[in-house]
Amino acid sequence: MNTYLQFIVLGFGLAAVYIGLANGLLLVYRSTGIINFAQGATAMWGAYVFAQLRLDGTLILPIGRIEFDDPPSTPVALAIGLVAAMLLGVITHYLVFRPVRRAPALAQVVVSVALMLTVQALVVIRFGPNNIAIESLIPSGSLSLFGTSVSSAEIVMAAVMLGFSALVWAYFRFTRAGAATRAAAENERGATLMGFSPDRLAALAMVMASVVSTVGVILGASLTGLNPLNYSLLVVPALAVLLIARMESVTTIAIASLALGAFQSVLNLLAGEPWWPVWAQSGVDQVVPFLVVILILFLFGGRLPSRGSLQTVKLPDVTIPRFRPIPAALLLLAAGALLAATSGAYRFGLTYSIILMLLALSYVIITGYLGQISLAQAAFAGAAGFTLSKVTTNWNMPFPLALLFCSLVAALLGMLVALPAFRIRGAQLAIVTIAAALAIERFVFNNYSLTPPSGNPIANPTFFGLNLGVREGSEIARLPFSLTVLAVATFVVWAFVRLASGNTGRTFLAVRANERAAAASGINVRLTKIIGFGLSAFIAGIAGCLIGYSAGQLSAESFTVFVGLQVLAVAYLGGITSFSGAAIAGVIGPLGIVYVLVHNVLELGDYYALISGIALILTAVMNPVGIAGEASRMAGLVRARRKRAPAGPVAPATATADTDRKVAVSDAG
Repeated sequence: MNTYLQFIVLGFGLAAVYIGLANGLLLVYRSTGIINFAQGATAMWGAYVFAQLRLDGTLILPIGRIEFDDPPSTPVALAIGLVAAMLLGVITHYLVFRPVRRAPALAQVVVSVALMLTVQALVVIRFGPNNIAIESLIPSGSLSLFGTSVSSAEIVMAAVMLGFSALVWAYFRFTRAGAATRAAAENERGATLMGFSPDRLAALAMVMASVVSTVGVILGASLTGLNPLNYSLLVVPALAVLLIARMESVTTIAIASLALGAFQSVLNLLAGEPWWPVWAQSGVDQVVPFLVVILILFLFGGRLPSRGSLQTVKLPDVTIPRFRPIPAALLLLAAGALLAATSGAYRFGLTYSIILMLLALSYVIITGYLGQISLAQAAFAGAAGFTLSKVTTNWNMPFPLALLFCSLVAALLGMLVALPAFRIRGAQLAIVTIAAALAIERFVFNNYSLTPPSGNPIANPTFFGLNLGVREGSEIARLPFSLTVLAVATFVVWAFVRLASGNTGRTFLAVRANERAAAASGINVRLTKIIGFGLSAFIAGIAGCLIGYSAGQLSAESFTVFVGLQVLAVAYLGGITSFSGAAIAGVIGPLGIVYVLVHNVLELGDYYALISGIALILTAVMNPVGIAGEASRMAGLVRARRKRAPAGPVAPATATADTDRKVAVSDAG
């Protein structure tokens, strides 16, 4: 029992981070209605500023730096770090969150994901990707608890963060601004009529959220060091805590954070016991937040409080695709010619762009057509890829049978993740899927008993004795493999066009527009969601298998949560509602042809994630239809002007876009 008590106390250090992040999430949500997936990343910036100041006396700015002769004292460095965090909070509110406060849940989720990718990329560029140590604000020591010597630092950390929780509770309970924030959360129009400014209340809440979250990260990082990947994803267990608190109770946040941190610490202890199953020794602590999220949302998702807002902006229009044989044949010939004309890294970049197009197409189906926000598409792709490694090396399953089988495995996983969508949608479903993606990544992809660290080899695809492998000798991108990828993608796109233009596509759009109205018209909404998740996961699985074939050996880094978020970013940037948007996403996606050109020609590869994150924020704020949608709108305007232009010299009248093939759907329901 002494050991268990010691590990429970050690878990309080992690709980301190959860308390800070969950309180920050609560402040942002109650003031803006946005679930800030970037809470961990933005809090990490202030912690990095503090750490670098204490390390060598350098104040790192987003652009430039200030070097002091001597490192400032701990209180001064802490104050500067917190000021940097507050400034980031103010900038985030006015430039990122304020413009999308009345936008659909999809735009809000996308913009917060884009902010997370942007801040994380900026941290990597300015501070480096490696783990750095951070000075502890709490002196180390021990004390006796129930006759057991335990660490005192973690207890003090938890006590400090409990003090911040008390301040947050007092703000909501006793201050005029806090009461106004709670009132605006219930009815923003009513709060506005009473003379309160929701924008100012939200800005104040963002500043408070930045401070409390940054303090939590600074305290927790003194135990583990700062890492740009880990602390960005600590928002997932913090979201689990927020859901336990029903998005409103500060007291429950404190209790749930302590319980979750202690439980995860004890699980890590148990995982080292001889009797613990070998397959469950890695990542089991990350499964707990996912199970908590599933349980809370499945039981109470329909009764979780939402924030009243003045209005809701509709989702981007969907253009019903039509199969045009001649343009399709020309596009196919052009793609084949480009693959044949290039070689080496450039041919590989083109090939990878085609694969990324398929992964982006899975987002088009599940989000653009069905209206379900899934952040787990990379996990589905990874499940297919790692299954491919097993079936090709252990069972000698041939191509294309292995491709179909592994994609069906991904489809089954997607339909399983679809079950919570029976009761929830929007940002809440995004929480479920990102928690599922993180659990799959840590518990499966990083589990050495399932995916050994030596790698997961994949046998080269062959078809009637023809070697279709990607490499042979010094050639890193063989033309037969690239043409195989093009052939598979062509068939998938053709099937997508047939489905999207038929009854299945119209059923998806009806569910996206209004689930209650769709059910009233006789549509089986639950079955439609299962089909949508299954189809999107199947296409993601095909992409995952092709990624596996292109690498010859898989690792977990190919399918991390951040890879999935980056693909979502470029899919939304290209246009989340059309195949042309998916094609643009493939071209500009990570490791695609634009990435290769930027890395090889412009030598800006390290800035790719930063550029794509900023571009996604601008797209979500200013042009939610994406590049393809804007191009379609402009083409429609040109066609409309030509149709309505008089034969004489009279100036043409203003016309609107031709929307004959567009289906306007809203985020209602």
